[in-house]
Amino acid sequence: MGVVELLGVAASVSLLAGWRLYLCVFATGLAMRTGWIDLPQHLSSLDVLANPWVIGISAVALLAEFLADKIAIVDSVWDAIHTLIRPVGGALLAMAIVDASDPAWQVASFLLGGGATLMAHGAKAGARAVVNASPEPFSNIAVSTGEDVATTGLLYLALANPVAAVAIALLLLAAVVLTLWWVRRLLKRLLGGPERAA
Repeated sequence: MGVVELLGVAASVSLLAGWRLYLCVFATGLAMRTGWIDLPQHLSSLDVLANPWVIGISAVALLAEFLADKIAIVDSVWDAIHTLIRPVGGALLAMAIVDASDPAWQVASFLLGGGATLMAHGAKAGARAVVNASPEPFSNIAVSTGEDVATTGLLYLALANPVAAVAIALLLLAAVVLTLWWVRRLLKRLLGGPERAA
């Protein structure tokens, strides 16, 4: 696996951790434990995720997040708490993916992975706050379920095909930036701020 593919996998996992950290940890660990995904040798530092304790703890956290994410107010509280947790988790995942023999790459991946996770988390939390303002509960459940499905599918694709991981990372980054722009614009309109002419 080349440097570009390795960075693509690290970026994809970091960005997806901003949506569903515990799903990323659980799915990767379970896939490694059962042999569903045969990770390249360069990703051997992720072996810790296959530990039964890590899988079990992430499964409990995943279930809690799955349930909390379906309830509008609880979802916003959960996201607020995880503003501190997700970036650290995403940074650690990115750092585990990059070659441990080079400290410079480790530090760079930790910083960039944490930043990517925080940006994805901000886009998710902002978009969900807008969706949560809807009076009916079904849009919140539909968006949450869509995030579950997208995270699972994209995570599998990124880990199974490192070349695709580069494209996934770029698409996720574009989606995050567009979502942040959309939420900012919507909040300005809702709060009565002046709109700049395009």
